[in-house]
Amino acid sequence: MADTVTSQTIVSGPRNFIMKFTNESDGTGESAVVKVAAANSSIHLKIARVVFAVNSGTVRLQWNATTPTDALILSGFGTFDYQYFGGLPNPNNSGADGAIKFTTVGFAANSSYDITLEMIKAV
Repeated sequence: MADTVTSQTIVSGPRNFIMKFTNESDGTGESAVVKVAAANSSIHLKIARVVFAVNSGTVRLQWNATTPTDALILSGFGTFDYQYFGGLPNPNNSGADGAIKFTTVGFAANSSYDITLEMIKAV
């Protein structure tokens, strides 16, 4: 068996990129799953805003690189808004490809998340 997950693109415009992700866990969890793929190496994403509800566990959002770098660690529910300073940038560490990965930590049967990730495309 496996977790029931969805990934939905809400907006994919010239500047804004918004995606929604859900997970209903059977206890399997997710480990370093690419949720946002880098479509173009000349475009770098910044995290502008995150709205989340994480039930019974945590979700690590990581910038993909040779050694992935944590962008955010989410638990409970809330909103993080980074728009006022232009968004949370990818540190572009060695081997970075622009992708964002999710890893669930402490997810048991019936754990869940609902995450809306608003991003800005920057050249």
